[in-house]
Amino acid sequence: MMKLDFSNMMESRIGERGISIGAIEYMEHRIKEIDRKLKGDRSEGRLQFMELPYKNVDEIISLANEEATKYENFVLIGIGGSSWGSIALHTALSHPYYNLLPASRRNGRPRFFVIDNCDPDETAGLFDIIDMKKTLVNVVSKSGTTPEPMANFVKCYEMMKRSVGKAYAEHFIITTDEGDGDGVLRRVAEREGIRCLEIPKRVGGRFSVFSPAGLFPAAVSGIDIKEVLNGARHMDEACKKPDIWHNPAYMFAVLEYLAIDKGYNISVLMPYSRKLRHFGNWYMQLWAESLGKEHDRDNNTVNAGSTPLKAIGAADQHSLLQLFNEGPFDKVITFIRVESYENDVSLPAVFRGWNELEYFGGHTLGELMKTEQFATELALTNHRRPNKTIVIPAINAFTVGALMYFFELVTTVMGELLNVNAFDQPGVEEGKRLTYALMGRRGFERERNAIRAKMFEEENKEEKEKSKSLIICFC
Repeated sequence: MMKLDFSNMMESRIGERGISIGAIEYMEHRIKEIDRKLKGDRSEGRLQFMELPYKNVDEIISLANEEATKYENFVLIGIGGSSWGSIALHTALSHPYYNLLPASRRNGRPRFFVIDNCDPDETAGLFDIIDMKKTLVNVVSKSGTTPEPMANFVKCYEMMKRSVGKAYAEHFIITTDEGDGDGVLRRVAEREGIRCLEIPKRVGGRFSVFSPAGLFPAAVSGIDIKEVLNGARHMDEACKKPDIWHNPAYMFAVLEYLAIDKGYNISVLMPYSRKLRHFGNWYMQLWAESLGKEHDRDNNTVNAGSTPLKAIGAADQHSLLQLFNEGPFDKVITFIRVESYENDVSLPAVFRGWNELEYFGGHTLGELMKTEQFATELALTNHRRPNKTIVIPAINAFTVGALMYFFELVTTVMGELLNVNAFDQPGVEEGKRLTYALMGRRGFERERNAIRAKMFEEENKEEKEKSKSLIICFC
């Protein structure tokens, strides 16, 4: 059983810096209104991500199983919502040293690689260690225009044609927006004869983990994606009650919302498992891109949102905990506590008489990890720092699917509480347009000219301010 324990968020535990029962009760009417709105939006097809767990995935599994036996390497090209979900699933549900296992220990599945940036050293380094003839490349981009994955795609396309000749198309699978063929990646797929998987039109990239964008790469690695979706469906059912006191997603969102009002504008997710380290990265994009908005739905300037931060227990007790305990009162910490690890390591009773070492005897690393989490929770509470804990029985396909759906729903409810559109990203799109302009893409001449004019204007200002250099050169 999964559960949300928010005792340490309350005034009864941490005093006036905590949240009162009355404050939560005050939100009950608002939550019931949001519940009615979300159910209406869902029935009218405006929340398509909520329907993804109910889709048939037999074709995805069949294709993944067929391709997995053909190749030594699987390379995912994407960025943001096109890669983080896949990375999170793979890290959480595969062997921690998956790529180093012999093929037999991977059940014949290919090694798993991701190119999710335009860092030339990383991309060149990958080409150093893979044979393109033995590689399947999955290009994932909803728009088909995002610069970073498209740059890596054109390079892989060139190298694959050079390596395998006319059979190059067999080494690619494109995952992109469904539609009428107007997207560039869809047009490329049709022209080149490359197989294509579809992301539903009304599902944004950061909400697409339960679409082929996240499920196909997971299935290639042998992850049970039906069980992932089963977990998501169970969480959907668990979060249908309009009563805030019986709906974990609604309560979580309300606690975060009330915390912002008290000045806690940093939301820390701290799972006590290395398997969930990239789950934290997935969460950060989901939270930041959905909720960090300059304007609300009424076009008021609000500069909404809280800053997501990932920490990993127990390692980050030795890097961030000092700040969490004694720094500014601006953080809410959410622990993910794992009741039972897939493996455990018993600790021997050695170094008898050495008090600093002998106490480990008879214990396990799993026991130590759970003790570390509880000790950190206790320390934060003693310092009057708000914290809450999500408890999961184990890390498996079911619980990871449930967690992902939970945070997607929490984020959606937070968007309603903040009165912002949780499904657009104008701040990201602006950066894309400026990149297109600077790289010389046709159709962005106006932006390029504006950038040049601004740079010329700043150069003139610098001429007038020569007595004060604004650039310091060093090393």
